[in-house]
Amino acid sequence: MSTHAPNEARVIPLRPHTSSPDSGGATRAPQRPAGAPPAPAPASAPREPLWRDLVGDALRRERLAQERTLKDVAEAARISIPYLSELERGRKEASSEVLAAAARALGLGLADLLSLAQDELTRHTRSQVGRGGVGRGGVGPGGMGRSRTSPTARYDGLCLAA
Repeated sequence: MSTHAPNEARVIPLRPHTSSPDSGGATRAPQRPAGAPPAPAPASAPREPLWRDLVGDALRRERLAQERTLKDVAEAARISIPYLSELERGRKEASSEVLAAAARALGLGLADLLSLAQDELTRHTRSQVGRGGVGRGGVGPGGMGRSRTSPTARYDGLCLAA
């Protein structure tokens, strides 16, 4: 039987526990009250875009490039105008069926839409690297002065898991 309360999420840390000087080297999980929001990211860390924002931006850019209205695309996709608007603004997480319908209404395949969103994510990541954000570092391996690159610099792909 599980020992946690049935209506509370169990937190599984993704990083190793750190030891504190007063614990004698023992590792402890950080403690925070149940229901408390997660700690905010440090102010110096750049904010990565959310997937729903990237997909919404791609939908809106494509719709505007075709000079089509929300009403026209929503009717073709058989979704409501307010829902399509919320998707474009990144306010809603759409199912793959809804995304495929919206993409088809714009004359795209689902893969095309996701590729547009991936391109935007890649541009964002590379711009952060260029400004000293994600992945920018000092001396590389061997002390030769090579800087580290973006984690996506070596890969041309995207993996989503649910």
